[in-house]
Amino acid sequence: MTSPDNDELTSVVLEVEQHVANAGWDQPSQVYALADTGELLAREPSLQTHIGDAPAGSLTPVEQEPLPGGRLDDVLAGIGWPGEVLGCVLVTELVVLPPSAEHEAPYDERDIERWAATHPERQDVRLAVGVMRDGRHASCLRVRNDDDLVVHPDLADNLIDVLLATFT
Repeated sequence: MTSPDNDELTSVVLEVEQHVANAGWDQPSQVYALADTGELLAREPSLQTHIGDAPAGSLTPVEQEPLPGGRLDDVLAGIGWPGEVLGCVLVTELVVLPPSAEHEAPYDERDIERWAATHPERQDVRLAVGVMRDGRHASCLRVRNDDDLVVHPDLADNLIDVLLATFT
């Protein structure tokens, strides 16, 4: 059963994914801090014109500076959030291959990326994953050239763990 709090997180994850989708494909990974809208407006009243009226307890995504280059898990391991940040959303593009391709993969990590990028069965996907300090999480996935959006809380368990670690 989905709690109303998790419905709010799922809504924000979908909102952020749609925002990124509006800019098209082939974008770098992006991260957004999640702030309590009421607290954000109390600190920054000038944002009222951009945010409008929001129900109590709602979340506002705040886009952060572009992530530096490097392995995504290493980059995320270097992030730490101040106390007023309630959660975060990561949007990243990935190459997905069928399980049958696993036996063909080269051993060297640098070669794997090139190999996957040119594999004839590759699928490009955009994954949006949101987590809250208390462990709640939500995620969605969009396949390139497919308008359908898959929404499920556990699409990326490893990324969920890495994002939750940014709050410790």
